[in-house]
Amino acid sequence: MKDLFGKAILDYQTGNDPQDLITETSISEADEMSVAYLFRDFDEMPKIEQKALELSKGKILDVGCGAGSHSLYLQEKGYDVTSIDISPNAIKACELRGLKKVKVQDVMTLENEKFDTILLLMNGAGMCGRLKNITKFLQKLKSLLTENGQILVDSSDIIYMFDDDEDGGKWIPGDSEYYGEVEFKVSYKGETEKPFDWMYIDYNTLENAAIANGLSCELILEGEHFDYLARLCFE
Repeated sequence: MKDLFGKAILDYQTGNDPQDLITETSISEADEMSVAYLFRDFDEMPKIEQKALELSKGKILDVGCGAGSHSLYLQEKGYDVTSIDISPNAIKACELRGLKKVKVQDVMTLENEKFDTILLLMNGAGMCGRLKNITKFLQKLKSLLTENGQILVDSSDIIYMFDDDEDGGKWIPGDSEYYGEVEFKVSYKGETEKPFDWMYIDYNTLENAAIANGLSCELILEGEHFDYLARLCFE
C-alpha cells in the first residue's frame, strides 16, 4: 500500500504542498477531492456526522479515523477516544493534531478491548469490502462492544447511480453479487494506489445483516442524498 490517502492528509497537516486527491470507482468517473474537507470542524460536518457525534457516549472507538476530525471533537468534549486507521501517515497527522490515543490498527485484528460507542463514519461500513464479508465484520464489532454499547454507522444507497431498465426497475450489471460493491481507486501527486474493494450498503440490507448477527438496527437519520445514519446494538 502506497498510503496515498494518508500522504495527502499528512501533507495538509504539515503544509507540504497538499494537492487534491483523485478518486474513481468502477461505476463513477474520476473526481477531485479536496483534502481540506477531511480537516473540517463540527460546524462544517454534514448533519449525519454531527448527529453521530452527539449520540456518542462512554469509551469510544473511531474506526478509520482518517485525519481525526471526529475524534478531535470528541476528545475536546472530554471523551475517552481511541482512534485507529490502517494508514501510518494519517495516524502521524492525528498525533500532530493532538489526539492522545491513536494507533495504526485494522479493526479486524483489534482485541482485548471493549467500547461503549464504535464509530464508522464517512461510509465506514464500506471497509468490509464485499457483502459476503459482512457477517465476519459485524461479529468482530460485536466482540468489541460493551453490553449496552452501540455501533453508529453511516452509508448510502447507490441504486440511484444505475440506469432504469425497460420494466421500470434498475439495470444492474451482473459482475457483482451486490450493487453496492465497487472497486475504488485513489491517485495523488501523480501516483495511483492499487484498486481496492469498497461497499455502499443500503439500509434494508444492513438491517437484515444486523438482525442475522444478533444486533438490532435503528434508522437514526436520513441525509439529503440517499445517505443515512444507523445505530446497531445488542438485541
